[in-house]
Amino acid sequence: MSTEHVLDQRSHAPGRARIRAAANKVPEVTVYFWIIKVLTTGMGETASDLLAHLLGPVPAVGLGGLALVASLAVQFAVRRYVAWVYWTAIVMVSVFGTMAADVLHVGIGVPYTLSTPLFMVALAGVFALWYASERTLSIHSIHTRRREAFYWAAVLATFALGTAAGDLTASIGFGYLGSAVLFAVAICVPALVHGAGTLGAVPAFWTAYVITRPLGASIADWMALEPHRGGLGLGLGPVTLSWTVAILGLVGYLALSRRDVSHT
Repeated sequence: MSTEHVLDQRSHAPGRARIRAAANKVPEVTVYFWIIKVLTTGMGETASDLLAHLLGPVPAVGLGGLALVASLAVQFAVRRYVAWVYWTAIVMVSVFGTMAADVLHVGIGVPYTLSTPLFMVALAGVFALWYASERTLSIHSIHTRRREAFYWAAVLATFALGTAAGDLTASIGFGYLGSAVLFAVAICVPALVHGAGTLGAVPAFWTAYVITRPLGASIADWMALEPHRGGLGLGLGPVTLSWTVAILGLVGYLALSRRDVSHT
């Protein structure tokens, strides 16, 4: 039997098997996925602030934008999911997404009460275009360039939205620790509702995905910032470094074990 015939048979296989066999550009959603996702959000928050402090806001945004473009170019170039490549892109999205939200507030003066709904509308717009084009928002079907482009546009929008939402709650009285507790409780809601059978897997995933951003960022800010700002005062540098080491360790483990790669 020819290779072409085998591939043709796969392309006409039942839906779930065909989609999972082709979905090789994003990791499987495991507990490691969520842990690393939260770590990247916190690391992106403190790294963005650290770069802005060391380089100045404009050079930091420029450097962050270039690094984001480079990491996404590599991600689009590879033919399958590669742990180091994928999570490097996520880290750079986290750093640049934080900068985008901060530029609106600090640089332009847009209040968080306005930027949060603006980013929410932007994310809804990405989802609407994605669904209108592909008829699905499932991350188990990221096997074309167009779907991958929609996926990363949604990821970038979720990071900007999560950053603005986290800063909003911190600024209206919750503080960083209170915000972390708030979002830790909130992230349990889509899991519970999905488990009860009243929320589909796709909306449950994306809801939790958005919440991981303010959750991780609030924890990192609470650890890094000075006590008079409601933090522990550990510093931006040490927190960024420690969270980066944790990310490197977990991604290295996944790269070797391939526990986040579907073998279906």
